[in-house]
Amino acid sequence: MHKVDVVITEVGPRDGLQNTKNFMPTAAKKAWISAEAAAGVRAIEVCSFVPAKLIPQFIDAEEVLAHANSVAGLTAVVLVPNFKGCERALASGARRVMVPISVSEAHSMSNVRKTTTQAIEEFARMVELVRAQPPGQRAQLVGACSTAFGCSLQGAVAEDDVLRVALALRAAGADAITLADTVGYANPEQVKRMFSRVYKAIGADFAVEAHFHNTRGLGLANALAAYEAGVRHFDSTLGGLGGCPFAPGASGNVVTEDLVFMFEAMGVSTGIDLGKLIAVRQTAFAALPDAELYGHISKAGLPKGFEPSAQAA
Repeated sequence: MHKVDVVITEVGPRDGLQNTKNFMPTAAKKAWISAEAAAGVRAIEVCSFVPAKLIPQFIDAEEVLAHANSVAGLTAVVLVPNFKGCERALASGARRVMVPISVSEAHSMSNVRKTTTQAIEEFARMVELVRAQPPGQRAQLVGACSTAFGCSLQGAVAEDDVLRVALALRAAGADAITLADTVGYANPEQVKRMFSRVYKAIGADFAVEAHFHNTRGLGLANALAAYEAGVRHFDSTLGGLGGCPFAPGASGNVVTEDLVFMFEAMGVSTGIDLGKLIAVRQTAFAALPDAELYGHISKAGLPKGFEPSAQAA
């Protein structure tokens, strides 16, 4: 397994599935996770620990996480919206936990019924919970600054507010920070400026990651802007599965296979086998025949003579 220049986290089993109408069978989720890992994907966000009555798609969260934890070389990531969800996740063996904190006050109240400040305070309690785990078994806790580039409820989100939340999460004990374009409002110039500001304030050595949606067609452009600003960890979904519930009809996250192709074509190694990844797309969604998928490379095919970064180097 060669060294990678960027880490791409597949978030389809969580972010992609949370808005689907039909339930993906547990066996199909497991097969999807195993197949992407076999294609070289090293991190997959596999589920969310939320009440099943709110999001029935994750009624099997414990079972799916247990399977993902058994896959050699894979970092299984889970999302939790609150302290209770964090308790469940840790009890189920979660090793990397993502906690979304809305920078937009309107989004925070709508999503978790807490102000942004209250959500940060709850995050600090989660840090204490994680730090109480035995040495060597401590999970990673990632603070995600949701609606960092705009909000469909509030509108514009001040960059100073993003900076304030990012620094607060870092001070609370986050192992990494993610800036998330939750509703697809970001543009490349804004992305480059925001990540540069965060790095300057938080330190270039601290892990700052990116989560973009392709709602308005700028997902790849934003990912490239973030890369140029220093980001080396990106979220995406196979087939662009998903879509923000506040933007009806919009496409979902950045397409994993297109993101991999962009980086590999640039000579930036992802460690992912594009051919295998495209094959996973063709099989993973058999259980969701009505799912709307997006992307270009899986339809157009690889360019003649294309060599991934490992061979081109």
